[in-house]
Amino acid sequence: MKKLIVLSLAVFAVSATLLSNTPKTNEKNQGIQFEKGSWHEVLELAQKENKPIFLDIYASWCGPCKKIKANTFPNADVGAYFNEHFISYALDAEKGEGIMLARKYKVSGYPTLLFIDGKGKVIARTMGYHNAEELLDVGRQIIER
Repeated sequence: MKKLIVLSLAVFAVSATLLSNTPKTNEKNQGIQFEKGSWHEVLELAQKENKPIFLDIYASWCGPCKKIKANTFPNADVGAYFNEHFISYALDAEKGEGIMLARKYKVSGYPTLLFIDGKGKVIARTMGYHNAEELLDVGRQIIER
């Protein structure tokens, strides 16, 4: 009985080690990586890295917001491009700092996708759902200006 318990523990330990070393390759990890923290911190990071900010202003009840979050933002090509060229940040327009930024940037519909320089000035804006190809086109236009 003692050997069976030791053998079971050994199998469990090996299995746990193998699972923890398995690379995570789901597409969600390859999509846009949105910064956490405050708007002030995002502005500082954009200045430090000399990158524009991609700001997604959404509402929790918004259908197109949910669709872009589920279908476009996790796309590997979109993630690779946006993670290289932008500091990405997302805020609910009806909560916390999102309320102030939605007012400041005169958001009138959701999702509003803003491209902002490190000083807080809007470079470009677009609204509504964009599939991966459309969002990549918009991002490339911003960078190629």
